[in-house]
Amino acid sequence: MSKSNKVLNLKDKISDNEMDLSLCNLTEVPFKELALFTKATILDLSCNNLPSLPPEFCNLTHLVKLDLSKNQLTRLPDDLGNLTALQHLDLYNNKLSTLPVSFSQLRSLKWLDLKDNPLDAGLAKAAGDCLDEKQCKQCATRVLKHMQILQEEADRAREKRLLREKELEKKREAKKREREAREKEARKREKAEEKEKRRKEYNAQVAAAAIQEQKQQQQQQQKKTEERKSKKKNGQASAGKKSVAVAASKPCRSVLGLLFKLSLLLLLGAGILIATCRLTELKREDVCVSVDAALDQSLTWARKQEGVVRHLLGDLSAAVKDFLESMQTSKS
Repeated sequence: MSKSNKVLNLKDKISDNEMDLSLCNLTEVPFKELALFTKATILDLSCNNLPSLPPEFCNLTHLVKLDLSKNQLTRLPDDLGNLTALQHLDLYNNKLSTLPVSFSQLRSLKWLDLKDNPLDAGLAKAAGDCLDEKQCKQCATRVLKHMQILQEEADRAREKRLLREKELEKKREAKKREREAREKEARKREKAEEKEKRRKEYNAQVAAAAIQEQKQQQQQQQKKTEERKSKKKNGQASAGKKSVAVAASKPCRSVLGLLFKLSLLLLLGAGILIATCRLTELKREDVCVSVDAALDQSLTWARKQEGVVRHLLGDLSAAVKDFLESMQTSKS
C-alpha cells in the first residue's frame, strides 16, 4: 500500500475530530500519516494486533483521547509523558505489567482503564477495579499519584546515581592526581638520583685528576731532587778536582811569585845602584866604575843575545798562556 493510499484511507477513517482505526488488523501504528491530521484529537486503535508503540508516537501531542484497548501491548514508550493534552486513556485488555515513569507527567489525564493487564502488585493496587466511570476516573487520579511517587523515587535514585557517579569521578580524579603526583615525584627522584650520579662521577674525575696531578708533581719534585743531587755530586767532584788543581798549582804559583819578587828587588836594587853611579859624584868611585863596566858588558852581551832573549820571551809567553787556560778550565 503506497503512502497516498494510506493518506486517502485515513481520510476515510476520520469523522470531525475523531480518527477511527479500530478493527483494522494493524500490527504497527501509521504515526507519520497520523501526524498530518492534527485536528483529530480522538484516536481509536482498539481491537488490533499492536505489540508496541514506536517512540515517534509520543510526538502526537494534540491527542486528547486515546483508545488502545484489546491489543498486544507489552510496554509503552518511555516518553509517553509528552502527550500532556491527553485526558482519556483506555489500555484495557493488553499485556502491560508496568507504565513508563514519564506517565506521571500526564497531568491532564482524567480517565484511565487498566483492567485485564498483568500489572505489578503496587500498580494494580493503585489502579483498582475500573468497573465504571467513577472508578476509571479514580484510577486515573490514583495511578498518577502512584507514578509521581515512582517518578520522585526515580529522580532520587537518579540523583543518588549521579551523586555516586560524581563521587566516583572525584575518586578517579583524586586517584589520577595522586598517580600523577607519584609519577612526578618518581621523575623528580630519578632526576635527583641522575644528578647525584653525575656529581659523584664528576667528583671522581676531579679526584682522579688531582691524584694524577699530585703524582706528576711528585715525579717532577723527585726528578728535580735527583737533578739537584746529581748537580751536587758533580759540583763536589768538580770542586774536588778544582781544589786538587788549586792545591797542585799553589806551590808553583808560590815559587813563581817568590822568584818574581826577587827579580823585582834585584832589578830595583840594580837600577838604584846604576842611577847612583851615573847621576852622582860617586861615579868616580871604584864600585861605580866596576858597575859601569859590568853594565856596559851586560848591554853588549844583551845585544848579542837578543835572539835568545826573544826565544825565551816566546817560551815564557806560551807558558803563561797555558797556565791561564788551565786555570779557566779548573774554574769551569
